[in-house]
Amino acid sequence: MISDETRSIIDRAKRIYEENRQSWEEKHRGRFVAIEPVSGDSFFADTFDASVKAARTNHPTRLSHTIWIGHDAAFHMGAMNR
Repeated sequence: MISDETRSIIDRAKRIYEENRQSWEEKHRGRFVAIEPVSGDSFFADTFDASVKAARTNHPTRLSHTIWIGHDAAFHMGAMNR
């Protein structure tokens, strides 16, 4: 179960992503972005871990939400059809 605080962070981060979707998907498709919704800061990296680390370094007491740019989910699990 997700707390109300966490749900709020996710919702605000998703709004920021949607506002920037076109530009970010053109420039950063396939990368990760950790969005800290209070400041609106976004941290791009080639890996999930690196984007989260950048967000935590810059905002150590705040939660962020990480999105895999151009994908519906941050991770794909299971077999892939080829």
